Amino acid sequence: MALVFRIAMQSIGLLFSLLGWVLSCLTNYLPHWKNLNLDLNEMENWTMGLWKTCVIQEEVGRQCKDFDSFLALPAELRISRILMFLSNGLGFLGLLVSGFGLDCLRIADRQQDLKKRLLILGGVLFWTSGVTALVPVSWVAYLTVQEFWDETIPEIVPRWEFGEALFTGWSAGFSLLLGGCLLHCAACSTPAPGASSHYAVAEMQDHCQQLEMKSPNPKV
Repeated sequence: MALVFRIAMQSIGLLFSLLGWVLSCLTNYLPHWKNLNLDLNEMENWTMGLWKTCVIQEEVGRQCKDFDSFLALPAELRISRILMFLSNGLGFLGLLVSGFGLDCLRIADRQQDLKKRLLILGGVLFWTSGVTALVPVSWVAYLTVQEFWDETIPEIVPRWEFGEALFTGWSAGFSLLLGGCLLHCAACSTPAPGASSHYAVAEMQDHCQQLEMKSPNPKV
């Protein structure tokens, strides 16, 4: 029963981590970190991501333009690019490491201590990946709120608002954190190999003693 529960926890943790990693990759490349709606022209909407800006017009459709220079970007976008790349890489590495530590795989069955360490390392990688995904998304959201309520900007000037990619990034970060926690709980519930062998030897000794007590004494 304990083994089934542990395998289920490992599988759910890995699924949450996989979901978070996919969402973090989408967040990195989606051009919807910020949205801008023009009051003067309601048929034209602007979106901005880490890599390009897009304008959506009802007659023309979507037109996107990549940023020309990395150094010309604002500081939050430059650092967000780096952190999102780091989050994607750590998440992928965590999937590889924790995948080899699953109990459902028949690889290195006798090395349970190694599998436990792989699960713990995978959980740490997922935690780090989740944090590095939440930091840039929350930072851009904070600056967007500050600019939206900035009283020094005239009211006639359009303001940027939250884009769909921010909510995708928050979902990715929390999924990675939850997946890492589940893998850690599954690793902590794994019995030590020394303890399991000790219990097996003790059970064998008890069985031998019971057989000796039941056997009749030989006649002299």
